[in-house]
Amino acid sequence: MKRIPFFLLSTFLVLPISVCMAQEPLASRQQPQHAPDGGTLEMINSIFIPSWPNSPFTATVNTTWVRQLPDGSTIAWKNHRTIARDAAGRIFQERRMFVPESGDAEPAVRQIEISDPVAHEFCVCKTLERTCRLQQFSRAESSNLVSPGSAPRQGDSSGTEDLGKQSVGGLETVGTRETSVIPSGTIGNNSPLMSRREYWYSPQLGINLITKRQEPRAGDQNFEVSDIAVGEPDAKLFAPPAGFKILDMRKPQELSSPQASATPN
Repeated sequence: MKRIPFFLLSTFLVLPISVCMAQEPLASRQQPQHAPDGGTLEMINSIFIPSWPNSPFTATVNTTWVRQLPDGSTIAWKNHRTIARDAAGRIFQERRMFVPESGDAEPAVRQIEISDPVAHEFCVCKTLERTCRLQQFSRAESSNLVSPGSAPRQGDSSGTEDLGKQSVGGLETVGTRETSVIPSGTIGNNSPLMSRREYWYSPQLGINLITKRQEPRAGDQNFEVSDIAVGEPDAKLFAPPAGFKILDMRKPQELSSPQASATPN
């Protein structure tokens, strides 16, 4: 007997809503529909760290990225991340999110990478998933250094300029500026595109302590290494974070059969 009034009340609440919907034009009730959109993914490559043995250090990479919009306004991001290399040539790198340059927000760590040429392992740890994936390590060879002051060849639209030497973080660096021009129509561009890149390279560590890029398509990107501590880093950096699940991607993954995965009723 107690359920009857509740049923009647529910019926009376639904009916007025149905009547109102019937009086609305059909077009106003139709919502636009489309398939999920993939969106646009943008990323930049930071400084390259070779796996050099007997040259240990710990440092911070500070990055600023400024994009100019068609209306003349700009978008500016920043982040910082810790990098390290031990005497065995193992490399530790943080990967952090970008935050607005004008704010005080701390960029969150999204990924940790550990390269181990001794164990032939490359470990990628996702902080949100709390998982680490082990892959086969491949020693990436450093690119050939461009000789400072080399003149562009005939018909070539690129050149290299020697900027001399300067001290960065207490280390001597060699400066080089490269300028290149992409002629009209090369990549669909209707006018020439000029880009500049400036490097301050440390022969002692084998990395660029300062990199400045002026790219018409990607904006201005500046990387500067600070807080340089030459010497053996903390050994804990080269171990996966505690509590993370380790997935060895070098081993074939076991596939469970439907019979094995089925649970009894």
